[in-house]
Amino acid sequence: MSANFTNDMGTIIIQDNVIATIAGVSAMGTYGIVGMAAKNATDGLFELLKFENLSRGIKVSSENRKITIDIHVILQYGVNISVVADNLIDKVRFNVEEMTGLEVKDIHLHVQGIRLGE
Repeated sequence: MSANFTNDMGTIIIQDNVIATIAGVSAMGTYGIVGMAAKNATDGLFELLKFENLSRGIKVSSENRKITIDIHVILQYGVNISVVADNLIDKVRFNVEEMTGLEVKDIHLHVQGIRLGE
């Protein structure tokens, strides 16, 4: 699915993977985030994604110019989870709304794991 809207100059279509990439880059720039997580369907384990595959850890759905984003992350051990979550949600919401002009209705953050050390 994609986000579509029309202005006086024509129709703009923003694909969900573009929104997912914006959200992924924003999330990776947040203190305390080690990486995005993708579920391995064969054994139910979560794997740490490389920078090129950030959008695999993000699900975007759009309806009536409103976006819902599910983000799966792995955090650094020792960080305050609620503070990191609030910072990440604020940063992703701001960047997606600023770059797309669409409203972010909800952001669901799923902490899939904690990573010890670097």
